[in-house]
Amino acid sequence: MSQLVEVRVPDIGDFKDIPIIDLLVKVGDSVKVEDALMTLESDKATLDVPSPMAGVIQEMKVKLGDKVSTGTLVAMLMVSEVANEVANVSAPPAIQSKPQPEAPPKVVSPSLGGAGDAAARPGNQPATSTAARFSGTADIVCDLLVLGAGPGGYSAAFRAADLGLKTVLVERYATLGGVCLNVGCIPSKALLHVAEVMDEAAHASTLGIQFAAPTIDLDRLRQHKAGVVSKLTTGLAGMAKARKVEVVRGLGRFLDAYHLELETTTGSGQEKTGATHVIRFTQCIIAAGSSAIHLPFIPDLPKDPRIVDSTGALEFPFVPKRMLVIGGGIIGLEMATVYATLGAKVDVVEMQDVLMQGPDRDLVAVWAKQNTSRFERIMLKTKTVSVESQVESLVVTFSGKDAPKERKHYDLILQAAGRVPNGKKIDAANAGVLVTDRGFIPVDNQMRTNVPHIFAIGDIVGQPMLAHKAVHEAHVAAEVAAGMKSYFDARVIPSVAYTHPEVAWVGVGEDEAKESGRKVTVAKFPWAASGRAIANGAEYGFTKLLFDAETHRVIGGSMVGPHAGDMIGEVALAIEMGADATDIGKTIHPHPTLGESIGMAAEVAHGSCTDLPPPRKR
Repeated sequence: MSQLVEVRVPDIGDFKDIPIIDLLVKVGDSVKVEDALMTLESDKATLDVPSPMAGVIQEMKVKLGDKVSTGTLVAMLMVSEVANEVANVSAPPAIQSKPQPEAPPKVVSPSLGGAGDAAARPGNQPATSTAARFSGTADIVCDLLVLGAGPGGYSAAFRAADLGLKTVLVERYATLGGVCLNVGCIPSKALLHVAEVMDEAAHASTLGIQFAAPTIDLDRLRQHKAGVVSKLTTGLAGMAKARKVEVVRGLGRFLDAYHLELETTTGSGQEKTGATHVIRFTQCIIAAGSSAIHLPFIPDLPKDPRIVDSTGALEFPFVPKRMLVIGGGIIGLEMATVYATLGAKVDVVEMQDVLMQGPDRDLVAVWAKQNTSRFERIMLKTKTVSVESQVESLVVTFSGKDAPKERKHYDLILQAAGRVPNGKKIDAANAGVLVTDRGFIPVDNQMRTNVPHIFAIGDIVGQPMLAHKAVHEAHVAAEVAAGMKSYFDARVIPSVAYTHPEVAWVGVGEDEAKESGRKVTVAKFPWAASGRAIANGAEYGFTKLLFDAETHRVIGGSMVGPHAGDMIGEVALAIEMGADATDIGKTIHPHPTLGESIGMAAEVAHGSCTDLPPPRKR
């Protein structure tokens, strides 16, 4: 007997209005359980909406570009046999972690929510995982194996070694540090610093100091970037040696719950040698990270060197005359800043109606005003329909609100549409480790997976995909593996866009508070009243703090302007410590600094700020 079933978006955490960037099925298509129906895109990751049952698509309730949230009706499915007792499917059941004796675990969401969520996200239904059993011999035996040597991986290995565990660290590349240090956070910041120096030199002309137009030596620029990376990777190698951490190079995949097969790699990349080794471990920490998304409408990515992801863009093959950045998130805007400053005419295309999802819109408005002249065109609510690779250029067709009528020609295209976790690339099922349909690995607040002696950290366990989150998770996992009672219980995790100007935020945002109806006190200090900001030409910036209306404790903060990322940590500390406006405002900040704007924003909250006009009496 057939029955019509509603298909709804599963729980995707606190995120709302996530746009649909790809529809994978149409009316009349037959689908199996867990088949992907559509792809959604947030700021730094994408996720598929799976089919909860097998059946035939009778009606699509959404179209490409629509925005959806948890519970949004997306399709009607005709099923011949209803597998569940409930016909209207809103979400699969929650994932439950196996309890540990130290404390009742909370399951961390491998979803669009934060790593500190108290309950499992139902939308991340794992496939059934049956552990394998390896009967061969091992080449290497250790107490703890760490798979992946990014900031989370090497931090876990070093902390475990410090606590007395015999530790093996597996990394596919020639140097430690992972994507962040080798082809991500660090090299991009080296280039953003160069762009900032060029901006400052240009600004100096308004102060009476004239410099000649810059000449760009790409070879020396690449050497500078490589030198920064080399200094750090060399330091990591020395620290690993000092701690007697055994570093083994190769691609790892699980054979069972206690064995990992390593396929060795060579060269500067991850070229396989064909040789394999088996490592036996007592405990394991998975720190396998994430990979850049490759958009389906760009089929020539592996073939055309003019189409790059963030890694390719950081190699700086050339400075293009015209460049397209697909994706208006943090990664795309940071790289757009670098290339535009070096002379490229840059267009940015974004499917959503705003850039830089995450911070409050008033911060992004300041950023946008300061970058009006930096980019040629910013196209919002616009889709890249097709990319054609021609000899002279890459020809792109757009559709949507800001789409140009004619096709556009570019010399370089950066696709910066986010990252996806590597959970499906390591054969975790052989170890019995559950992996969601999107590649995340659910963990509890001790970073344990459903297999008690196997932990997971970093991008692979969920949003936000940030190195500083991974490092703190790494310390927890290593300490628990060594027998300590440690837990990941951070209240907040700060975020920074290292653009010009920088945008930084942490905790509850003003927009979020308004949407949820939470009563807050908002205190904003404009940098136009800051002597240091005026002297630096940054009077456009501001600092904002949010306080709970009942407890009066600070629950969020944000700022836009130079060095915002260097200052947001103070707000994070204040939230962790439960500080109120008096605590922050009575803390003496040095003058004149940009950092004192935090104290002054707190003074605004309790009405004692003497650097602004007196507040209106109510």
